[in-house]
Amino acid sequence: MYSWGDDTSTWKTPGAYSYGDAMKPYLEKNKKISEEKGDRTYLSKKKPDLSLVDPKGKEISTDSPNPVIIAVDGTGSMQTWPAEIFDRLPLLYQTLSKYRPDTEISFSVIGDANSDVWPVQISGFGKGPTLDDYLKALQPEGGGGPGIRESYELWAYYVQQHVQTPKATSPFMIIMGDEKFYEHVDPEHVKRYLGGGLQERLDSKEVWEALSQRFDIVFLRKQYAGKDAEIEAQWKGALGEQRVIPLYDPTRAVDVAMGIIAKRWGQEGDYFQSLSARQDAPAIEAVKKSLRAMPSMDVGMNSKTGGQKSGAKSVKLA
Repeated sequence: MYSWGDDTSTWKTPGAYSYGDAMKPYLEKNKKISEEKGDRTYLSKKKPDLSLVDPKGKEISTDSPNPVIIAVDGTGSMQTWPAEIFDRLPLLYQTLSKYRPDTEISFSVIGDANSDVWPVQISGFGKGPTLDDYLKALQPEGGGGPGIRESYELWAYYVQQHVQTPKATSPFMIIMGDEKFYEHVDPEHVKRYLGGGLQERLDSKEVWEALSQRFDIVFLRKQYAGKDAEIEAQWKGALGEQRVIPLYDPTRAVDVAMGIIAKRWGQEGDYFQSLSARQDAPAIEAVKKSLRAMPSMDVGMNSKTGGQKSGAKSVKLA
């Protein structure tokens, strides 16, 4: 289990990388607080902590200029991937907060509204040990429905309608999953799981289009045997050709997410120094293989639409 501190003793090359003197007291404080709260035991719970991650009737906002939303498909086809990803999310915060200390992160689990009990789980934005509480609150159900689709669009609709980032200048949305989204947002699902507000079904691509004006969106895609081309085509049609990035190893998913953001923030050199200190050559190559699919583009611009700045106001779809 990854620590919230700056201990690199278990890395491949201990001492080859440092978060810096300024970060050390902060990370050690985070580690101590986290240890006092106990282990992250989200996989042993029978239900999420709904007081922290139930979206129904909840508005979320942050004044951070650099908010990051991390969403993970928690259905059965993802197998052990959610656990591997969640275990490494403290590393993501440690790294991003070194680059931009005002970074705040929100975590989500996405399921299927036709079959799961909690198809949309989303935390508020936070930093430091607060994020440990949010990770513990999440519960991947391991369910999902038939038809290689999950309710990514329902989650996206919630974010577009109820998540506000008024001061954002470089907001990111990283989604990790393996299936397609449903073609329409279902008003009944909105009412049941989010709290109403949609009168008739909505084309899901309109939701992704609106979100693309606000966030730098990347879909990190786990391979799906026999259905890769179909799944990839739908996501590329919604987000843009180069915003759908293949993942090859669950233990490297967070590394890929960090690499994408580090590149946008001009921190590629530091990021690869850290990666080289943590991982061996095959792991590094797996990360680079994914990152080669990432385009070079201005922060906050959408390659599909031409885009507005990421801090653009929310476009209401209800």
